[in-house]
Amino acid sequence: MCGIAGIANLKQDIRKYKDVLYTMTCALENRGPDEEGYFFSDTGNILLGHRRLSIIDIEGGKQPMTRKYKDSLYTIIYNGQLYNSKELRRDLKLKGASFESFSDTEVILMYYIYFGEECVKYFNGIFAIAIWDEANKSLFLARDPIGVKPLFYTVKEDTIIFASEIKAILAHPLAQPIIDKEGLCELFGLGPGRDLGSGVFKDIHEIKPGNYIIYNQYGIHVEEYWKLNPTEFKEDINEASNHVKYLIIDSVKRQLVSDVPICTFLSGGLDSSAISAIAANYFKENKLGVLGTYFVDYKGNDIYYKSNDFEPDPDIKWSIKMSDFLGTNHHKVLIDPIKLASALDDALIANDIPGMADIDSSLYLFCKEIKKDASVILSGECADELFGGYPWYYKEEGINSTTFPWSNSLDERCSILSKEFKGLPIKDYVASKYEETLKSVPHIDGESKIEYRMRELFYLNIKWFMITLLNRADRMGMANGLETRVPFADIRIVEYAFNIPPSIKLYEGREKGLLRYALKGILPEDIIQRKKSPYPKTHNPLYTKEVQNKMREVLKNKQSPIHELVDIKKVTEIVETGGESFKKPWYGQLMRGPQLIAYLYQLDTWLRKYSVKIV
Repeated sequence: MCGIAGIANLKQDIRKYKDVLYTMTCALENRGPDEEGYFFSDTGNILLGHRRLSIIDIEGGKQPMTRKYKDSLYTIIYNGQLYNSKELRRDLKLKGASFESFSDTEVILMYYIYFGEECVKYFNGIFAIAIWDEANKSLFLARDPIGVKPLFYTVKEDTIIFASEIKAILAHPLAQPIIDKEGLCELFGLGPGRDLGSGVFKDIHEIKPGNYIIYNQYGIHVEEYWKLNPTEFKEDINEASNHVKYLIIDSVKRQLVSDVPICTFLSGGLDSSAISAIAANYFKENKLGVLGTYFVDYKGNDIYYKSNDFEPDPDIKWSIKMSDFLGTNHHKVLIDPIKLASALDDALIANDIPGMADIDSSLYLFCKEIKKDASVILSGECADELFGGYPWYYKEEGINSTTFPWSNSLDERCSILSKEFKGLPIKDYVASKYEETLKSVPHIDGESKIEYRMRELFYLNIKWFMITLLNRADRMGMANGLETRVPFADIRIVEYAFNIPPSIKLYEGREKGLLRYALKGILPEDIIQRKKSPYPKTHNPLYTKEVQNKMREVLKNKQSPIHELVDIKKVTEIVETGGESFKKPWYGQLMRGPQLIAYLYQLDTWLRKYSVKIV
């Protein structure tokens, strides 16, 4: 895992921007703490920078990597991991290709040399790629189909500027931290979610998942190379169960390849338990020692934990039970509520825009501790989106929602805006994004009403909610030099799960019913039957008091930039009631009162630290 950055201009020599590229690349140091590398073309048309987190072939995988083929030079910088690298290397060797390293970086570069932009259709992995074709003066930028790895860009004065994170783009003098009405609609209408392809800042875009860009003498061409394909599902429950089990086991095994220490999250929930069980067995079979597993808890949760339908019980006993069952080297990371609030700034900078508040800062601190022992961790992320783990998959109000079911507090969101910004078309903006997404959902003939709607819901989750959580996992992990791998986001699992009908996916009327059935024999029965519990959050009132105090300071300071955007009286009420006056969750189920206060604090901090101009 790494950080990449680059500047290209085919009309002029841009070597005067070398120092700018150094600054851009330096901004990504946390993503790649092990090495840095640079490439400047002889013609001065392109500058490439790379920060490396060394995982595989530590000596042979250095970047930028240049290879010569038929008198042409090709140079790559890349962030990610290719999980079918072994098969692709073998196929290329059959075509006569030779390799100088064991890295998947070289496999990707050679596939581009042999197949051009079509190369991405062969890849199973997570990636953000930049390849410079010197002979044809062409830049190729691509992002993985699911959107696990980020890649942002902007075009200014015939110059394309790109990087793994927005902060690196903003290090270029041509890029400005400007937010317009559309960006404000995103922050207040969709945040912490983002529209696909949006960087929130004006003129900063993100390459959409499953897309690539070609920049050459003809300009910029954007192409969607992968999309979800609806097919008729012909398997029964037993066939589907075996199919799911095979895919998950194979995906986990592929993602355990590493030349540095690797571990897993283990909350004791279905998803992390499944991945940890497969990984622990793989460690035993291959005599790799004892698997390290990690779970997070909060000081005071043993006293203040409040059970509800969405958070039925704490993870701790289940996590320990699974660790004992698997015989792992288990680590508990205990987070202090004061440090949790302090880390809101770190999480914001890692994300470059306001995020999921302490849900982010918690993961940031969690990853910081894990990094002391390992550089790679496997996460159970994405299982809920793909296999039906959320209430909106089985509760009527979610199924029948006329907007994004994880964000149904639009009236309440609009109510906190200042008079000056009350006229923002937030409702129309959100409705347009929702309808636009529904129009792109692929269907097959003969779907029942419920099958039609469930396909919409799963598509919405893959393209919106899942991306938000994948962004969180990447940014909080990579801010600490920790690579997070997500076996459930394997492209084969995503494509297969998209076509499983709800009658099988929600087998026996349970959330993730098929997944539970598929994991019999791998997990203990009580883990299989455990009700879904989300990523844990603090219940300690000290945290609420701390974010209240932080936001009180913001409200007290009339120079705070958020004063321009929000109704101070309304926000003051939210702060003084600890969020109780804001009745609905801001986002999903976890972002309630204290998280909303923290989100508003992050918003003000972002406006200040990034010197954001509102136009």
